[in-house]
Amino acid sequence: MTKPVESCAWPASRLPDLLSLLLDGAGLLPSAPKTGADRYAELKGTAPDPGEWIPWAAKAFDCEAARSETTLAGFRDELAFAYPAILRISGNHYVGILRADKRRLRILAPDSSKQWVGTADVYETLCRSAALPQQAEIERLLAEAGIPDSRRAKTVHFFVQEELNGIRFRDCWMFRSAPGTSTNRWLKQTNIVGHGAGLAGAYTCQYLLWIASWAIMGQLSFEGHFDSGWRLAWALLLVTSIPLRLLATWKQGLLVAGFGGLLKRRLLHGAMQLNAEEMRQNGIGKYMSQALEAEAVESLALNGGVGGALSLIELAIAALVLQSMSLVLLAWFIVACLAGWRYFGRYKRWTGARLGFTDSLVESMIGQRTRLVQQQPEQWHEGEDRALLNYAADSRSLDRLAGWLTTAIPRGWLVIALACFSPSVISAGKEPGQLAVTFGGILLAYAGFKRLTGASADIAVFLESFKQIRTLFQAAARAEPSGEAFALGKQAGNTGDKIMEADGIGYRYRPQGEPVLEACSLTIARGDRILLEGPSGGGKTTLASILSGLREPNTGLLLANGLDRHARGPARWRRQIATAPQFHENHIFTETLAFNLLMGRGELPTEGDLKEAETVCRELGLGDLLDRMPAGILQMVGEGGWQLSHGERSRVFIARALLQPSELVILDESFGALDPESLQIAMECTLNRAETLMVIAHP
Repeated sequence: MTKPVESCAWPASRLPDLLSLLLDGAGLLPSAPKTGADRYAELKGTAPDPGEWIPWAAKAFDCEAARSETTLAGFRDELAFAYPAILRISGNHYVGILRADKRRLRILAPDSSKQWVGTADVYETLCRSAALPQQAEIERLLAEAGIPDSRRAKTVHFFVQEELNGIRFRDCWMFRSAPGTSTNRWLKQTNIVGHGAGLAGAYTCQYLLWIASWAIMGQLSFEGHFDSGWRLAWALLLVTSIPLRLLATWKQGLLVAGFGGLLKRRLLHGAMQLNAEEMRQNGIGKYMSQALEAEAVESLALNGGVGGALSLIELAIAALVLQSMSLVLLAWFIVACLAGWRYFGRYKRWTGARLGFTDSLVESMIGQRTRLVQQQPEQWHEGEDRALLNYAADSRSLDRLAGWLTTAIPRGWLVIALACFSPSVISAGKEPGQLAVTFGGILLAYAGFKRLTGASADIAVFLESFKQIRTLFQAAARAEPSGEAFALGKQAGNTGDKIMEADGIGYRYRPQGEPVLEACSLTIARGDRILLEGPSGGGKTTLASILSGLREPNTGLLLANGLDRHARGPARWRRQIATAPQFHENHIFTETLAFNLLMGRGELPTEGDLKEAETVCRELGLGDLLDRMPAGILQMVGEGGWQLSHGERSRVFIARALLQPSELVILDESFGALDPESLQIAMECTLNRAETLMVIAHP
C-alpha cells in the first residue's frame, strides 16, 4: 500500500535533518564528516534560499547536489531514476526520495520511517501546485465557449498538460558522492567488493561444475558404457553452468559501468581543478595525450583486473585438481610472471616514445601557420621523421615480445603438462575418472595461462597509462572552500556601496621569485568606471585574475561585499565578478553562438535569455554577423570560432561577460582588436550594460 505524498512531506525548517537522514540512508554520509558536529549545528541554524543552501550543505558532507534542468512534463520520466534526492512538492514542503522504480518512490517520512508513495501521486501533486492558475483560466474559457460538462474535464486536462510542457522544473536536487572523495570511498561507490565477490563466486562455481562434468565424462568414456543416470547428471551440470555464466556477465557489466562512469567524473573534475600555471606548463599536446590515456585506463583497468583475477581462480582450481603436478604449475606461473614484468618494462619505454610523439604532433598542428612562415619547407618534418623511426623500432620490439608472451607461455605449459601426464596414461595406474579430471585440470590451467598473459598486457598498459593521468586523478581531491553559512543569500547591495576592497595584496608566481604585485590597495565602489593602464608585464592581468578569483593573493586582504574568498566561497565569488580575459586566454567552443554567449549563467537558457543575448550582440555591432548566419544566434560557430573574425570574437567575449549576472565586469584588453568605429559602438554598449566596470588597456 502507498501513502499520500503530503503525509511524508518535511517543512522547510527541517531541511537540515532531512538532508542528513537522506544521505545516511543512501550510504553517502561519510563516517567522519569534514564538517564535524559544530558545522552540522551551523547547517541547522541557517534558512536561506534552498536553491543555494542545498548544494552548499551537500558539499559540507563531501557530496554533490545536481539540480534538475528539465520541464515539469519531462520530469515525470526522470522520477524513476531521481534518487537519492530532495524534491520540493510545494512552496515550503519537501520530500526525500531514497529509492524509486517505475511505479513507486521510497520516501523518508518526518518520523524517520520509510514509506512507499506512488509516482503518479507525486507527479499529480507537482502538477496541482504548478497548474492551478492556468487550470482556472482554461475552465473559464471553456465555459464561455459552451463546451459540455461531459467533455470539459478531459479538455481541461489536455490543455493543462500542454501548459506543463513549457514549465521549467528545477525543484529537485539529486545527490552523489563528490568526484574528489577519498579513493576508498570512491571505490565503495562502485560496490567493487560486492560485484567482485559475486563475479568470483559465479566463476568458481562454474569451474567446479566444469571439472565435475569432466569426471563424469571420463567415467563414462573409459569404462565403455553410458548409464542414463550419469548422462543426465552430466547434462544437468552443463545446464547449471548457464545461469552462473549469465550472473558473472551481469556482475562484470555492473562493475565496468560503475567504475568507468566514476573514473570519467573524477578525471573531468580534476581537469577543472587545475590552475592556469599548470595548464600553461603542460601544454595542449600533453592534455591531449592524457585524454587518450584516460580511455585506455577505463577499459584496460577492468579488462586486465577482471582477467587477472579470473586467471588466478582458474590456476588455483587447476592446482587443487592436478595435485602432484602442482609444483610444475607453480614453477611455470613464476616464469609467466617474469615474462610479464619484462613486457611491462618494454611497454613503459614504448609509451614514453608514443606520448612524446603525440605531444609534439599536436603542438606542431596548432602552430602549423607559424612553421609555414618561419621555417624552410625541407625542415618542417625533420623532427617527426626521427620520432617516427624510433617509434617504429620500439613498436616492432614490443610486438615480438607480446607475441611470445601470449603464445609461448600457454603452449609451453601444455607441452610440459602433457609430458608429465603421459606416464600416468600409459601405465594405467589411475582411475578413469581421475585421469579425465587431471586432463581437465591441464586444460583449465592452459586457459588460465592464456587469460593471465592477456591480462598481464592489459595491466601493464593500465599501470603506465595511469601514470599519465595521475595528475588529473589527484587534482580532483584538492579541497575547495565552500564558503560559510552566513554568506549564503547575501545579494548585491546588501553591504553598502563597496563591491571590492583590497589592502596590501601581493603576488608571486614562485615562492622565491620577484613579486608581480606588492602592497597593492584599492577600493571599487558601485557605479565606478575604472581604466587601468600600464606597461606590458606590469601586473595588470595578474591583478584582474586575483580580483576575479582565478588566483589567490599571497599577502594582504581582499574582500568582496565585505567577505573574503574563504567566507564567500570561490563559486559565489566568481559569480559576483565577471571577467573577459585576454584574447589568447579566452576560447570559443564548438557549439552554437548562444551557448558561447550564455555559458556563464550556468543553467539552461530560456526564450528571454536568447532574446537578451541577441540584443547585446546587436548593440555591440554584431548585427551583420547574426543576419548572415542561417540559424542566427543558434548557428554553430566552429572550434575556436574559426568562422569569426578577430574583432567578432573579441566582441563575443565582451558579450559573454556582460550577460553574466554580476556586480563587477572586468575587461582585459578586450577592445584592442577593434577598429575606431566598432570600438565606439562596443564602448557605448559596455557603459550602458555594466553598472560597475574595470577596463585594462595599454597607455
